[in-house]
Amino acid sequence: MAASELSGRGRRGVDVPDGRGRTGLDSAGRGLAGNPGVVFRDVEVTSDGWHVLRRTTFDLRRRDGTWETQQRETYDRGDGATLLPYDDERGTVLLTRQFRYPAYANGHPDGMLLEAAAGLLDADDPETAVRREASEELGVELGEVEHLFDLFMSPGSVTERVHFCAAPYTPSARTGDGGGVVEEGEDIEVVELALTDALQMCRDGRICDGKTVVLLQWAAQQHHEGAGQRRTSARSGSSGVARRS
Repeated sequence: MAASELSGRGRRGVDVPDGRGRTGLDSAGRGLAGNPGVVFRDVEVTSDGWHVLRRTTFDLRRRDGTWETQQRETYDRGDGATLLPYDDERGTVLLTRQFRYPAYANGHPDGMLLEAAAGLLDADDPETAVRREASEELGVELGEVEHLFDLFMSPGSVTERVHFCAAPYTPSARTGDGGGVVEEGEDIEVVELALTDALQMCRDGRICDGKTVVLLQWAAQQHHEGAGQRRTSARSGSSGVARRS
């Protein structure tokens, strides 16, 4: 149902609660003042399903100084977090495999994507969120979680900011079978891969999920830098020069 539809007393999701009890969904962006070259005119809620689709009208000052009125649609699903569990001792990483309808509809052979575990924050901080997802999707207890960086994965239309994390795991850290939350329609396979195999799968297209490729490239960089440091230490040790901290 379009959120602009009148309920008899007002607009769903704006003046009166939508199906999830939300109001004021048209307020997003109106108070932004960080860019003097953007002046907001109107925000229209066009869909109030599980997430929110908005059409925003604003004036944008171009580089030549002229002003232009533009409209953009944005899909707001909240912010999320994603995680790469790794086992340095065995050179492995933990991923998931699950059906993704949008990818299937856009040409993926079967819609079954290999991905890093991920989920929405749902009012949690990123570490709490990735620990929750690790337990639900992977059935594993993590070691120390490292926050890597935050990225906008589709900034032309999706508002979501994704927090990228990594953490060690061991075979003995398994707490269950994983698989996701059945009540939420999740049916997730836990996949353990050698990092070298996962990187090859990025190259040949078997792994084609953006967040997962980013995390695996981070892991490859860490592996490369670690190998370089070990080679440097070995050369220094063989030269007979004592190194002191």
